[in-house]
Amino acid sequence: MLEAIRERSKSWLAKLILAAVTIPFAIVGIDTYLRDAGSSVSIAKVDGESISVQEYNNSMQRLRNQLQAEGKTDPSVLEQPDVKQSILDRLIINRLLNNAVTKSHFAIGDAALSDHIITLPEFQENGKFSQETYDRLLTSNRLTPSQFESTMRTDLLVQQAREGLAALAYLPEPISKQTLATEHQQREVTIAEIKTADFLDQVKVDEAQIKAYYDQHKDKFKVPEQVKLEFVLFSSNNLIPKVQVSDEEVKKYYDENAAKFQGNEQRRASHILISFGVSATTEAKQQAKKQAEEVLAQVRQHPDQFADLAKKYSKDPGSAEKGGDLGSFGRGMMVKPFEDAVFSMKPGEISNLVESEFGYHIIKLTEITGQSQGFDAAKPQIKAELLYQKAIALFAEQAESFNNMVYEQSTSLKPVADAFGLQVQHTDWISHADGAKYFKSDKLMNMVFAEEVLKDKRNTEAVEVSPNNLISARVVDYKPAAPRSYEEVKAGIEGVLKAELAAKLAIKKGEAALADLRQGKSPQLDWIPPVTIDRSNAQGLTDVAMNNAFKIDVSKLPAYAGVADSNKGYLLIKVNGVNTLPANEDADKASARELQAALASEYVAAYVKSLKDKSKITVNSRLLLSSGTGDQ
Repeated sequence: MLEAIRERSKSWLAKLILAAVTIPFAIVGIDTYLRDAGSSVSIAKVDGESISVQEYNNSMQRLRNQLQAEGKTDPSVLEQPDVKQSILDRLIINRLLNNAVTKSHFAIGDAALSDHIITLPEFQENGKFSQETYDRLLTSNRLTPSQFESTMRTDLLVQQAREGLAALAYLPEPISKQTLATEHQQREVTIAEIKTADFLDQVKVDEAQIKAYYDQHKDKFKVPEQVKLEFVLFSSNNLIPKVQVSDEEVKKYYDENAAKFQGNEQRRASHILISFGVSATTEAKQQAKKQAEEVLAQVRQHPDQFADLAKKYSKDPGSAEKGGDLGSFGRGMMVKPFEDAVFSMKPGEISNLVESEFGYHIIKLTEITGQSQGFDAAKPQIKAELLYQKAIALFAEQAESFNNMVYEQSTSLKPVADAFGLQVQHTDWISHADGAKYFKSDKLMNMVFAEEVLKDKRNTEAVEVSPNNLISARVVDYKPAAPRSYEEVKAGIEGVLKAELAAKLAIKKGEAALADLRQGKSPQLDWIPPVTIDRSNAQGLTDVAMNNAFKIDVSKLPAYAGVADSNKGYLLIKVNGVNTLPANEDADKASARELQAALASEYVAAYVKSLKDKSKITVNSRLLLSSGTGDQ
């Protein structure tokens, strides 16, 4: 269980979703939090109490802001239905917890609320709470102090409920030690796969079985509902021809951003390392140098074979297989002797032996980038950038007009296309899934299949499918979902049934082999060469192999385990040996805290489940799928 809850606690997105819903002031600012008094349209209800679309959209906006703050700006992440559902789930959980503690007559006192609010940095000036700032922020967001403080009181109550439940979690020290013991272990492991594919020729499926499967699973074999669309794309790129940039503007930009054009010189190099190690004896160094000189002679004789010689001789595991290529790097990224040599070379040049603490290097400089640019060289780049900036500004000015027009003249896209100089484009038949991939927007396709767009053939609202790109679409034709004929899917069903039967044979053979191994027998198996793994180094093993390798009881070696996979077959894992590394007290404490926190999360989850089981929860799924990512 501890392994499972540890894995679930590692999801960075899950942590951000939790923060977006429960930590309104951290990182993302107070603005979206203060707007919670908006729309009362319900996206869900908990025992009759509404969770509004505005609450949901505010949580989505906080998540978006937090993703951007951490450099994760891909908007498609927020389009994923499971992400949307996770945000709503968090809001539902908060409502359940709040109701539970309220019924139990718990409350946040005025003093505790005041103590919390005065510590919020948004309300501070020069490190102290400012009543003026507090009043100004609330007034600008059309909130009274009582409205804001009521919301804050609720959030603090939920936070205390979570902390109280988490405090009940107790991880006994023996279990903690047993779990952490594997943190310091290296295990020599080998695996053997008994693959489903190897048994496909041994199984047969008759017509009756195929037909029976088809009759029992007709819902699986439907052609989804499809539409033909016309659409217009309003993009900042369309506006570039409509803006101009003068030479004076270009020169001004160059002068004001001179540092940007000074360059951040990067050099790309390959090397062959003949290592001797930091504790090498004089004799070992001499032997390494002799070998390095022999390799250098080969490089001088055949410089075009540098990559092949690196693969053959280099002892640098990170670059040898890539022909010695180290990629591009700047100053301060390599050890000094290596850096000094590289930054004194010309492209194509091969160095003499360069000694560092790692050994002897033979270096080939392949490329220099990031050198300073003069005005004439930088001018085209600057002009393109300024044109793009102006186009984005013009796009921002016109986006609202575009959106208004597709709404006000909703029976055709021609008026908006004519007004903005756009082309009305057309699709062939596409399903919801096809359209989401094509437009890279679930939200747009949710709107397309909404009743008012689908049946009335009205324009969708403008949807931002990517930064500075708006699309409005209109249904031209529609085909409802329809079952596929037996002949269409017969071959596919036969493949599925054969794979199921083959997997059963593979698993049966795997289980028999595991039993033989545990009895000391040696069944014929194709083991991979042994690898030594630890918790942070999988040596190419899959997550399934890694997780199970550390679950095996190693009190008696060799030790074995088997894992059945209904698709792939059977995986056998063998542990040949165990090596315990020295303990790290700080790392152990951190890992113990991680396990304790994960267990605490399970306690909260179990309590929440009990609340859900006793509550009536309804969700407007269509509204959920079309909400959030497009609302600012």
